[in-house]
Amino acid sequence: MRLFSGRVSARGLLYFKPMSQTLFSDLNLVEPILRALKEEGYDAPTPIQAGAIPHLLEGGDLLGCAQTGTGKTAAFAIPMIQRLISQGQRANKRRARALVLTPTRELALQIFDSFKNYARHTKLRTAVIYGGVGHLPQIKAVSQGVDVLIATPGRLLDLLSQQHIRLDALEILTLDEADRMLDMGFIRDVRKILAAVPSERQTLFFSATMPNEVASLADTILSNPKKVKVNPVSSTADMIDDHVLFVERNNKRDLLLEVLNKKGMDKVLVFTRTKHRANRLAEFFTKKRIPSEAIHGNKSQNARQRALQEFTDGKVKVLIATDIVARGIDVDGISHVINFELPNEPESYVHRIGRTARAGTSGTAISFCDRDETGDLCAIEKILKRKIAVDTEHEFHAAHIEKLRDQSGPSSRTSRGRTRGGNSQGRRSARSGGNGRRQSNGRGRNSQKANQGNRSQGNRSQGARGGAQNRRRGASNRGAAQQQQANA
Repeated sequence: MRLFSGRVSARGLLYFKPMSQTLFSDLNLVEPILRALKEEGYDAPTPIQAGAIPHLLEGGDLLGCAQTGTGKTAAFAIPMIQRLISQGQRANKRRARALVLTPTRELALQIFDSFKNYARHTKLRTAVIYGGVGHLPQIKAVSQGVDVLIATPGRLLDLLSQQHIRLDALEILTLDEADRMLDMGFIRDVRKILAAVPSERQTLFFSATMPNEVASLADTILSNPKKVKVNPVSSTADMIDDHVLFVERNNKRDLLLEVLNKKGMDKVLVFTRTKHRANRLAEFFTKKRIPSEAIHGNKSQNARQRALQEFTDGKVKVLIATDIVARGIDVDGISHVINFELPNEPESYVHRIGRTARAGTSGTAISFCDRDETGDLCAIEKILKRKIAVDTEHEFHAAHIEKLRDQSGPSSRTSRGRTRGGNSQGRRSARSGGNGRRQSNGRGRNSQKANQGNRSQGNRSQGARGGAQNRRRGASNRGAAQQQQANA
């Protein structure tokens, strides 16, 4: 039975298109898994699942690229569970038979829940470890051995270095959200973990996007993989109605309040660039008696889980988040995603708005754009290969900014970075956890060196003192970046 038709892209990725309806029962899955899937209400696999599961059941490596919300977790969890139970083995003490590596705590917990649900009628032991919480419960969870271990890179390396867990008997390795792990600066940690696992293993590599550096990493760890791709890189879900509102920066907060007071704004996710902005908006909404919570990397794990649970339960109408946790938010029924500030990285736009229109439902994405963000908007539209519709039906519409959009292009992002003291460059460096000052401070030090020959001895001393301050500030920022990775 031919389930999907496909075509091969320039990179060798196989695009799948459904030809006829198929069911999980057509995929040679064992009864305990089929029973669990039926209890979850799952009858038919998504394209990524139908493309990946048969190959993974045969033990082959796989490179999967699918946009957020397409069912990647079940695509690797289901065949992993079946292969592990079919071998009839149990993990030895402080060993793991299968490892799922993921970048954030939220994703780790969601994957853990999925494995528990799909394996509920089996005897597989599953554990999850992540940073930001105490070590002892996690050490106890892995001490007797686990069949499936879900982990974030930092905490896994901690337990490996302390010999509380070993990976020398690993049978299956899965890297999930690989592009996000690279964005967050985990590439060195990932390579250390790869050095601790056997070379003879099954490897699964999943990523929402496939930039060159991600493809290069995949080439080094996969062996003759099947390549499955469902949607083009950086595509947006078909069921999302996205539009942009042009507004002056100082009017954004009032515009957001106006939008939230409209009908149908039932469960709203708001994205900001910074933790400080997220906290300020949450405080503002609280004063306006709008139930809201902020969630970002500085929040404790308990606070983040509590905020997510209250948002899921409907106790909180508005959840304000930063990009660092964007892919960790998997909540059904989000009616609207609002970009209070446009993301610096165009691909992040796709992941932000992908929090709505999940599981075949529809959703709405609204983006605010001020005069300094027109270049970011153009970069987003470039990867989308289309213009985002403009909504002018609001009190704060700024027609002059809309005109700037038509005049903007890739060069505008560069010029804006120069006129604002290198912030654009700095923000790009923030992907690895810093706040962007390292780049601008580096240019400051170079400028001091270039001018030293024309300055007096006293001025040289002043320049040296300024350089020392910049170096101290840069060191502080690097420390903050390292702490952020540890907490992930």
